[in-house]
Amino acid sequence: METLLRSDTPASDTSPSRDDRPSRTEAEAAVRTLLRWTGDDPTREGLVDTPARVVRAYEEFFQGYDVDPVDFLQRTFEETDGYDEMVLLRDVTFESHCEHHMVPIVGKAHVAYLPGKRVVGISKLARVVDAYAKRLQIQERLTTQIANAIQDVLQPKGVAVVIEAQHQCMTTRGVHKPGVSMVTSRMLGAFRTNAATRREFLAMVGRG
Repeated sequence: METLLRSDTPASDTSPSRDDRPSRTEAEAAVRTLLRWTGDDPTREGLVDTPARVVRAYEEFFQGYDVDPVDFLQRTFEETDGYDEMVLLRDVTFESHCEHHMVPIVGKAHVAYLPGKRVVGISKLARVVDAYAKRLQIQERLTTQIANAIQDVLQPKGVAVVIEAQHQCMTTRGVHKPGVSMVTSRMLGAFRTNAATRREFLAMVGRG
């Protein structure tokens, strides 16, 4: 079961300031409160170090708030010998977290652009995916943010992003529907206006 969505509305980056975040001590105290709320005892042997572990895990899960994805796209190259065909990075795996239930979103992104005068190292495209994914997200916004960042910085002839992901807020709770994937896409420039270019991209990522 899949849902294909296309978003035309750009999403602004509304990342909160990290200057006023709670201290590590406060964060660990909050985890202890949740442990008590579940009905367990945070002082027992198996849980006594859990608050510190959870905070360290959250630092990894949400490290996207500490980086600017645009920075990854700033170093570009113009010596391409006139290359003007599609550049595609396929099957970029990522882990994110649903902003509604704070449970994992696990999937892969396909990212393509048609170069104008500049290209960027392919690892930087993967870093852009991770930088936006490692925040509290909804998939529609994640798709839009990746595409818009590439479009704004590289100024290519077109950008295409397709994301396929499974949401544990749907597979492990609520309706409990394992195996369901959600598919979102954002097409800009030639990928939106030229049907042949769009078909080529979708065929290359297995969605033709």
